[in-house]
Amino acid sequence: DGMNMCMFMQNTLTRLMRLPLISVALVQGKAFGGGAELTTACDFRLMTPGSEIRFVHKRMGLVPGWGGGARLVRIVGSAAALQLLGGAARVGPERALGLGLAELTLPAADETRALGEARAWLGQYTEGPAAVIRAVKKVVTAGRELPLEDALRTEKDIFGTVWGGPANLQALVRRPKHK
Repeated sequence: DGMNMCMFMQNTLTRLMRLPLISVALVQGKAFGGGAELTTACDFRLMTPGSEIRFVHKRMGLVPGWGGGARLVRIVGSAAALQLLGGAARVGPERALGLGLAELTLPAADETRALGEARAWLGQYTEGPAAVIRAVKKVVTAGRELPLEDALRTEKDIFGTVWGGPANLQALVRRPKHK
């Protein structure tokens, strides 16, 4: 049963990570074990005051099984990942920022206000033509997951889908490079 859950969750979180949209995990309170693994499948992690991320697997006689260990290494590097996984260390907002595990600590701890702040922050990455945002995410995913030659080919192919498209033509009319 554990292996079935492991395979299901690895697949689910990998699919989340590869979605052609920009995702954010808003950590309010405690993201332990599977919750910590879930945060690694998102493009960004935001935290509220007093929140923490903790990979408690070692204390349960386990290692991450949902892909969180492999993703954590890519996010914070192998030495920091070894500390977090091997020490089951508590990671509050300040340490998460220092490790690159979080992008920002939101000022509000209140659930509703924090969600609004997270939406506003994420807006800087999600505002604009949906086709271009999807293309950006696909280029980043290819660069992260594919060998360089394959990533370059994928980037070229994705570029071809937006070149001369509505957003590109509108931008040329506005001439944003020259302002």
